[in-house]
Amino acid sequence: MTDAEDLRRRTTALLAAHPPATTDRLDFLRARFDAGLAWVHFPVGLGGLDAPRSLQAVVDAELAAAGAPGNDPGRIGIGLGMAAPTILRFGTDAQKQRFLRPLWTGEEVWCQLFSEPGAGSDLAALATRAVRDGEDWVVDGQKVWTSSAHLARWAILIARTDPDLPKHRGISYFVCDMTDPGVEVRPLRQITGEAEFNEVFLTGVRIPDAHRLGEVGEGWKVAQTTLMNERVAIGGNRIPREGGMIGVAAADWRARPELRTHDLHQRLLTLWVDAEVARLTGERLRQQLTKGQPGPEGSGMKLAFARLAQEISGWEVEFLGEDGLTYDDWTMRRPEGVDFTGREAGYRYLRAKGNSIEGGTSEVLLNIVAERVLGLPPEPRTDKDVAWKDLPR
Repeated sequence: MTDAEDLRRRTTALLAAHPPATTDRLDFLRARFDAGLAWVHFPVGLGGLDAPRSLQAVVDAELAAAGAPGNDPGRIGIGLGMAAPTILRFGTDAQKQRFLRPLWTGEEVWCQLFSEPGAGSDLAALATRAVRDGEDWVVDGQKVWTSSAHLARWAILIARTDPDLPKHRGISYFVCDMTDPGVEVRPLRQITGEAEFNEVFLTGVRIPDAHRLGEVGEGWKVAQTTLMNERVAIGGNRIPREGGMIGVAAADWRARPELRTHDLHQRLLTLWVDAEVARLTGERLRQQLTKGQPGPEGSGMKLAFARLAQEISGWEVEFLGEDGLTYDDWTMRRPEGVDFTGREAGYRYLRAKGNSIEGGTSEVLLNIVAERVLGLPPEPRTDKDVAWKDLPR
């Protein structure tokens, strides 16, 4: 049984064999994966040691103290938080061996081809088609709001493989090669001036059947694993007390006493308490994850994250007055990630508007919490047993 002391010994051995000061960054990350110290709760041979998830913090602390390089999780968050757990649960042995190591080291960036212009909140209404052609599937359609598509080597993709079945049952799940000549990525400029999102056009894209995850027609089941992990990844990041956006707001309050008012003070205190409650709830959720896959509770965390991000950023802009309206650069650019704490208040305020849309809209997540957490009666769904091809569009 792997325990904390065993992990410390393994980490010490890794550092001795591959000193961070003299070892190439990528070589170190590969060695760490091969030593089972990438994500310790994964199986042996796939970057882990079948150890409790909670022991990852032991490894991370030892490596941080030694100045070891990280794998830049902000840049490869979709791969780490969504693709990896889905591949682990539904992938074949060959798929796990092929994809997980370069995914974790950051050699291959991943994106998510789920939402469509006519299938955002109602994702199961998607129209992108995948038609079997021998050992391949030929995919045609359009996806939208695709983070990191301009950087990605691979994508997790859901497409309709049987239009004669109801919308939730005629979907299959694939790994798509973003370098295929039929893949076209176009930037979507946001209110921030940047284009971290994209729209993706798929024209005659050929995907080998060997790159299908799960059984044909069971893509919705596979996608639920991705979506539950996505919401935990967005709303359940581990941060210290007074970390994240509430930490920035508190620092502004301490640094600018001349701007303080009683009303702003009371609102900041309320937001600070809400942020701490969300942080502690996230810790409890991560403890539950040590016992299995994430459940619908992650939707509640994502809801809280979106609300807090918007309310805190709004408070900060109001507190700073004219200074809160400044913005560093409206130049069109395609960033590799989102920096909520390293930019100015104006950026945080604008970017936070997307938090209640991305990763599942707040309205959809409220339904999930109501039905799957609180056990309330579901909304009537008249299209549940109707063939997708017969649905009005």
